Amino acid sequence: MPLSPMLCKLASALPPGDGWQFEPKWDGFRALVFKDGAALTVQSRDGKPLERYFPELVAPLAAHLPPRIVLDGEIVIARGGALDFEALLLRIHPAASRVATLARETPAALVAWDLLALGDEDLLPLPQHARRAWLEAALAGLPPPILLTPVTCDRAIAADWFHRFEGAGLDGVIAKPLDLPQRPGSARWSRSSTRTADCAVAGFRWYKDAVGERVGSLLLGLHDAAGQLHHVGVCATFTQAMRAQLARELAPLTIDVADHPWAGWQPAPDAAGRRPGA
Repeated sequence: MPLSPMLCKLASALPPGDGWQFEPKWDGFRALVFKDGAALTVQSRDGKPLERYFPELVAPLAAHLPPRIVLDGEIVIARGGALDFEALLLRIHPAASRVATLARETPAALVAWDLLALGDEDLLPLPQHARRAWLEAALAGLPPPILLTPVTCDRAIAADWFHRFEGAGLDGVIAKPLDLPQRPGSARWSRSSTRTADCAVAGFRWYKDAVGERVGSLLLGLHDAAGQLHHVGVCATFTQAMRAQLARELAPLTIDVADHPWAGWQPAPDAAGRRPGA
């Protein structure tokens, strides 16, 4: 630990040909779960611990997962028959009492889609179809909030998912080559999605160990009807050359935080317990 998760490349349609496994793209927080006896860690996509933000998952994962396991999946919250990404964003809150309240009101689930290790077995070199078989066996009979993502090799079913699941808040369909081993940090899966948005680049974070030289992630915003700029997500999948290029391009555009639309984020959150869009 930490381990860089395997990533997706955006595509406009399902890839052609045979030899693909298709799964829904869950609209949640990417999560790698490491369990070794009594030790349990839930890691975000960028290597940060997530346990304090989703305390309701810790006990079930500790109690029901095999003694030694590494899972790849997504933390999601469902309300009213659809995924609620906004409810996930509210969890990233500095106050433990607020997080505990939200955990009771809107409990999260873990949707697992890959198995990276089990016991003494390193499963990274195995092809996708073999890891899926191991995953199904390892999670067989486990109760919620631990869930197993559905998969299919039938292109017609995947195409139906692409259109039918969008109304439930899912974010497209992922296509994975059946013979592909796990390659942490690489972008070898294909993600098809029909939803796009033109966002404002409202800020950025520096890349780890390269402050002032390379951009780590872009902070994205959208304006509401009243003109307020809300934070809606990040964009972080860049080559090292692009990170350096972005640093050069964005340097002359930086302003003092007091003049930024999100300057109000510096003090404590507002009475509702959150900042605009955060």
